[in-house]
Amino acid sequence: MSQQYETVVGLEIHVQLNTASKAFCRDRNHFGDEPNTNVSAISLALPGTLPMINRSQVISAIKLGVALDCEIDKSSSFDRKNYCYPDLPKGYQITQDAKPICIGGKFTFKTGETYKTINLHHIHMEEDAGKSIHDIHDDKTCLDYNRAGTPLLEVVTEPEFRSGQEVSDFINAFQILIRYLEISDANMEEGSLRCDCNVSVRSKGELKLGTRAEIKNVNSKKFAKQAIEFEAKRQWTILQKGGKVKQETRLFNTANGETYAMRKKEDALDYRYFPDPDLQTIILADQFIENIKLSIDHLPWEANSMLVNDYKVAKKTAETLSADKTLVQLFIYLNIKVDDATLVSNFIANQYISIDKTIQQDKLESTLNSFAEMLTLIKNKELSASTAYKQLIDFILKNPEANIRKEAENKQILINANDDNFEEACKEILNQFPDKVKAYKAGKKGLMGFFMGQFMKNGPKGINPKDVQECFEKLLTL
Repeated sequence: MSQQYETVVGLEIHVQLNTASKAFCRDRNHFGDEPNTNVSAISLALPGTLPMINRSQVISAIKLGVALDCEIDKSSSFDRKNYCYPDLPKGYQITQDAKPICIGGKFTFKTGETYKTINLHHIHMEEDAGKSIHDIHDDKTCLDYNRAGTPLLEVVTEPEFRSGQEVSDFINAFQILIRYLEISDANMEEGSLRCDCNVSVRSKGELKLGTRAEIKNVNSKKFAKQAIEFEAKRQWTILQKGGKVKQETRLFNTANGETYAMRKKEDALDYRYFPDPDLQTIILADQFIENIKLSIDHLPWEANSMLVNDYKVAKKTAETLSADKTLVQLFIYLNIKVDDATLVSNFIANQYISIDKTIQQDKLESTLNSFAEMLTLIKNKELSASTAYKQLIDFILKNPEANIRKEAENKQILINANDDNFEEACKEILNQFPDKVKAYKAGKKGLMGFFMGQFMKNGPKGINPKDVQECFEKLLTL
């Protein structure tokens, strides 16, 4: 991007909620079912049907609003947004325009090595449209109305992003928050989280916003970054040539990394918003909002602070754990049993994450208890961590209810703290390889791995590898 111009981006983020039923009827709300199986007279908009408010959608909206420091409007209402697509059976969408449920707010996230705060305009509730499928038949479009009526929250930010990378980092942090709140799985590949990117460019130092183009339905962090970068360069090129950027809606072609025009951008007047006559105003009591606040146990930044300040977990490790609420819960569970925050957090970050998906879910508690037993042996210096991880993790995954101490005894890997004879074994190994001793002393420190390997192969079992290495280091300085 030229130093003369800067990119300006605002987001409209659509969060599909995981409520049991749809937004305005009792149809099942579930991704991946056979097409057109989760429909009814209401979601198909048959004459004479009436919508009803979904209490769970309201609760989810308040949860997100509380987490984002929004003002919760105690009197919000629904409107009709009029436009006609084949996958929108009613010919209008029920949404919130004049009185959204959450006003303002902000979100702070890490981008690069710094933190940035983005202000929000509002959050409103609405319903999703159905899905048009174009790749089954060459000459026909198929319509799946399962998604029609799915409850959505739309989060509208202020135009305060300055790069595609900032947007990508924001979406990543926002996904983590949504999953902490447990209101959506936020899987972009399944459409549970989508964003529209409003992109414009302006001269450096200029306060007035340029003409924006809206890139619709971006469904990955990577594509959001690519789409914004391409669109900014496209607009800059137009301005450099003396042209004018059109206000329009565009789509992103993931194959060639370019945006292309979809339609002229509508303004609010084009949608002919008016209050929905079939839905009452939502009146929220103070105690209702307070109860929802109390139901949120902790948020990502609170979990990170707890790990670093209360448990003294290393900052990088805490960042890894706090990115996933289940890992934080796992840490608390294991640390109660083991009482060694450093050992437990390092085990989760360096070992557990890579094997998480292989754990038998019906044996999860037994598996975790076995891991706790293994970690306790390590803490008590009865097992070395490297040996335990190498020889016991796979065993525990296959035998989650086994006796870990007994298995360690069978494998002869328990450390014998009273064994003082291993120094003789170290001396014998060094005597067998005088050339390698000479090379080590000449600077080839990597030979320590060779000496350690010889000891593990021929020395006495059950000795702490750290003690063995220290013994070799001492002997090699003589």
